[in-house]
Amino acid sequence: MKIKEILQSEGNEQKIHVKGWVRTRRGSKHVSFIALNDGSTINSIQVVAEASDFDEELVKQITTGSCISVSGKLVASKGSGQAVEILAKTIEILGGADADEYPLQPKKHSLEFLREKAHLRFRTNTFSAVFRLRHALTFAVHKFFNDKGFFNLHTPIITGTDAEGAGEIFQVTNLDLENLPKNEEGKIDFSADFFGSKTNLTVSGQLEAELGALALGQVYTFGPTFRAENSNTSRHLSEFWMIEPEVAFADLNENMDLAEEFLKYCIQYCIENNAEDLQFLDARMEEEESKLKKEERSEMGLLERLQFVIENNFVRLTYREAIDVLRNSKPNKKKKFQYPINGFGDDLQSEHERYLVEKKYKKPVIITDYPKGIKAFYMRMNEDNETVRAMDILFPTIGEIVGGSQREERLDKLQERMEEMDVCQKELWWYLETRKFGTCTHSGFGLGFERLIMFVTGMKNIRDVIPFPRTPQNAEF
Repeated sequence: MKIKEILQSEGNEQKIHVKGWVRTRRGSKHVSFIALNDGSTINSIQVVAEASDFDEELVKQITTGSCISVSGKLVASKGSGQAVEILAKTIEILGGADADEYPLQPKKHSLEFLREKAHLRFRTNTFSAVFRLRHALTFAVHKFFNDKGFFNLHTPIITGTDAEGAGEIFQVTNLDLENLPKNEEGKIDFSADFFGSKTNLTVSGQLEAELGALALGQVYTFGPTFRAENSNTSRHLSEFWMIEPEVAFADLNENMDLAEEFLKYCIQYCIENNAEDLQFLDARMEEEESKLKKEERSEMGLLERLQFVIENNFVRLTYREAIDVLRNSKPNKKKKFQYPINGFGDDLQSEHERYLVEKKYKKPVIITDYPKGIKAFYMRMNEDNETVRAMDILFPTIGEIVGGSQREERLDKLQERMEEMDVCQKELWWYLETRKFGTCTHSGFGLGFERLIMFVTGMKNIRDVIPFPRTPQNAEF
């Protein structure tokens, strides 16, 4: 049986068989108390091993990290903290752990240390909770869209386009790097490459998802994306997962409604299905923040923050309105912002986003209608010819969590923007054709999955919410 099921049972001396990993062993020469965990829950079950029933050498081999199989009786616990415990009759060591070498001793380890032990960190309470929540959120994403009649689309990981136009891409090739073929101009001849042209890992499935939406009505992608951005911050990964719905006939307002409903649904799902993990992480966050200066602490605990998002309507304001608020804010006037706000055209930084959410409105915020110069080519132009129908959703502690827009469905306008932004129309002929054949209003957004997990778990570093982080100079494990 799984330990999660056992802990919900009554201890009426039924026979029981369980397997798992030892968190701790303590006791005396007469009895040993073993905390056993199998990953099904944050909680361990206590195994009581009477010395008279077991060989002393066997008991000595049961150390932190060992994998064991236990058969015995489930009885009401005599100790506090658990309702039931297992009175062991037989114990088999499936895999020992050298007590001197096993790196995860029963003490507090730093998250930096655990990143170096990523192959073992799943066994700690913190990371087992984080990755159970990652699973819950994955399931919630698929359930939300499935229940709303969306179709999941698997867009390519290898592509010939750079959807964002930022140029921060990983190239894919099977050319011999020691002996690269050259053309007459002395440049690399990509026609000799595997795909016959220059290809890279995808930065977004959006452009392909749009093609699906313009036939299936509403689709979503959920897959890995890659950015070769040399950024070693707590909010950036080189490989991360994106959720990108695209909806035909939806304008920007419907797009914002969908994104808000989606975020609230995912958070509610975790509250209902992972209460113990969230309670553990809430207590962990409170303990961690107690070490910080008062001004650095969050105004809300983790559980409180999750409820706050579910219970509040997101504030919606235009970029122009946001700039006015920021320009007239105390931090800006007193030159407290690292990046001062001067006026229209300024790019909003994390400090500005967090001020709007955490100080000004004290609610999640959606900013719309950004200047065209700081947004991508595919966003629909407004009548003012200065702004586009874009929207970003800002969350407390995280900043931007969702970015989306109404897409430019007018062929002439799209071609103008591509020319302005030096985006190759020849490469995206197929994207342009959808604006010639049965075009319509359509919208979509992208959610960085790891940022959502950071928000739900309270983890401060994005490297701690993905099993094996890929960052500059690091592809271990």
